[in-house]
Amino acid sequence: MIASLNGKIALLGADWAVIDVAGVGYKVFLTSAALSQIQNAKEVRLFTHLQVREDALTLFGFTTFEDLSIFETMLGVTGIGAKLALSLLSAFKAEELAAIIATGNEAMLCTVSGIGKKTASRIILELKDKVSRAWAAVPQSLAGTQDAEVLSALAALGYTQAEAARAVVGLPRDTTLSVEEKIRLALAGLGTA
Repeated sequence: MIASLNGKIALLGADWAVIDVAGVGYKVFLTSAALSQIQNAKEVRLFTHLQVREDALTLFGFTTFEDLSIFETMLGVTGIGAKLALSLLSAFKAEELAAIIATGNEAMLCTVSGIGKKTASRIILELKDKVSRAWAAVPQSLAGTQDAEVLSALAALGYTQAEAARAVVGLPRDTTLSVEEKIRLALAGLGTA
């Protein structure tokens, strides 16, 4: 299995790059974010997933191990293929996608071409617990200082990480709100205020 590539960019396409590793060119399909990150680099390192099919060997590349990890997790969902998982990671950063799944936000998943309500529901149903466990710290890394305080306060009150994240994601992005007001709104969103 090819786990990573380290080499020079030989060619760039709309959703792929050819990476020259010691004279051998590997065609790797990438997210739009990964393509923009590597396009001006002299040398790149990509974490890869090799998909083996009867008619093709296809490499998918990622600039971070987190992106690769959530990509491979997405492949475990019934009806989600590599191209659709790559589209999801092109639309959202790995941390954002994990937070969307952990909080059960079907509407955000449905904004990606090829994802309907049924598919979004299936992704959330099959991955919510996995993502919540594996990415438990994700909401805090996404949140600002005040939101991190709100998450901590909700955790101290006994709410799970997923419940707290769902409440914080639902908060208005008003920067004039105090931490106390955000906690009050989060509790109201959780139905306990």
